[in-house]
Amino acid sequence: MSQLSLEQISEHLDSDNARDRMVALANLRTVDAELAVPLIKKVLADQNLQIRSMAVFALGIKQTDECFPILVRMLETDPDYSIRAAAAGALGYLEDPRAFEPLMRTFYEDTDWLVRFSTAVSLGNLKDPRAHDVLMQALSSHEIVLQQAAIAALGEIRDLSAVDRLLDFVQSEDWLVRQRLAEALGNLPTPKSVSALQYLERDTHTNVATAAMIALRRWRDSGELDQLITTSADD
Repeated sequence: MSQLSLEQISEHLDSDNARDRMVALANLRTVDAELAVPLIKKVLADQNLQIRSMAVFALGIKQTDECFPILVRMLETDPDYSIRAAAAGALGYLEDPRAFEPLMRTFYEDTDWLVRFSTAVSLGNLKDPRAHDVLMQALSSHEIVLQQAAIAALGEIRDLSAVDRLLDFVQSEDWLVRQRLAEALGNLPTPKSVSALQYLERDTHTNVATAAMIALRRWRDSGELDQLITTSADD
């Protein structure tokens, strides 16, 4: 498919055919943010939910000063949970520290698990240590995907104080939880993390074992592993 011109993209976005509008949004990938955002805004209220989600996601990629307030408004007020979730995810892509407060409020106030999942992931993307409390709460969720997001996010913010709580998931029945744990522990260099990763390196699921092996190898190559093992022996 050849690249559409800006004029053609704009015309496609006004089309009654949903496929035309989707094609136009896809063509915005190579367009500069300042030119793309005004066009993205044309379909933020589209009747087609998939197109709306694509447009919201695009605002997280094509970053201008307009994107942040638009995404916060959609996160806080849109009646559709999937759009709120998309807005939360897009705010994580922006990596704007101002997103911390609205994401925190949404996690506590929104009742939909998908929105809370996206919020937890984005809090990890922000790498703000203030997310500790909300992520620790997410670990206690009955939704396994929310646990997965929280584990990954705690690794992203490099929250060493969370290691003891994270170790509760070493024997989780869900292999993806164990994989996220191995990946997170790789960002949390403590003697306890080493022991847990050595255990996970023998996991029956290949993805888990590989994630643990990669984390340990990275520490070994940097010389950090020997230091952690020595610290463990001293304790």
